Amino acid sequence: MSTPVPSALLIEGLGLQIGGATILKDVDLDVAPGSIVGVIGPNGAGKTTLFNVISGVARPTAGRIVMDGVDITRASIAQRARAGLGRTFQTSSLFPRLSVLENVRLAAQVGRGGNFSLLRFPRRTDAATELAFDQLVKVGLTHKLDTAAGDISHGDKRKLEIAVLSATEAKIVLLDEPMAGVASGDVAGLVDTIREMQELTGCTVLMVEHHIDVLMGFVQKVAVMYSGSIIAFDSPARIMENPVVQSAYLGRGLEPAGESAA
Repeated sequence: MSTPVPSALLIEGLGLQIGGATILKDVDLDVAPGSIVGVIGPNGAGKTTLFNVISGVARPTAGRIVMDGVDITRASIAQRARAGLGRTFQTSSLFPRLSVLENVRLAAQVGRGGNFSLLRFPRRTDAATELAFDQLVKVGLTHKLDTAAGDISHGDKRKLEIAVLSATEAKIVLLDEPMAGVASGDVAGLVDTIREMQELTGCTVLMVEHHIDVLMGFVQKVAVMYSGSIIAFDSPARIMENPVVQSAYLGRGLEPAGESAA
């Protein structure tokens, strides 16, 4: 008899109360290894808060979080990162004074347990630098290797964040509005980059995204949040037909222009 494969991410009864306010309530989610899951919901539904709790930015007041069979509910942010959890934010979390290459090389270096002291004096032939360069090829930023991250466009920063995550070789990747600020002509390329990252590394991806028409085209499952809870978790086709989901969007159905992460 074969041993069951543990969920990549298992969330049970997750809750968060701040003062007298309930921010998250009874959140349950079971994410299969290697899947791409979209997280959607109206403004204020709790999507980014859920990511904050999963990544350790906020501590839950109820429930548990299990990653690859290991309970990480009380783990620190650093411990979760070492366990293979990576995340992007709605606002850039890059090192603005470091170059594009240095940002990705640092991620590769840390992911491999490297020495921080070597960051400012990279050897162009070492493994971390080669990995960083490969990731920048994939996102199309090799022409800006030596440009400070703070000086590139918002869309390029999103691409750079994907390269940084890829370089860490994270097992679970949380993407918080990766398409925000990206020019419409670059969205398809960024989607391809995310898909390629997942296929090459086998990582599990959870993505909050307000471009619902884009998201529905390439995720396997969609979790719909409303008032701090997950009200549906199913395939994109079934989510689009779900009357409860449509009601959560003020009776207008799933309209791409009407959704924004919160």
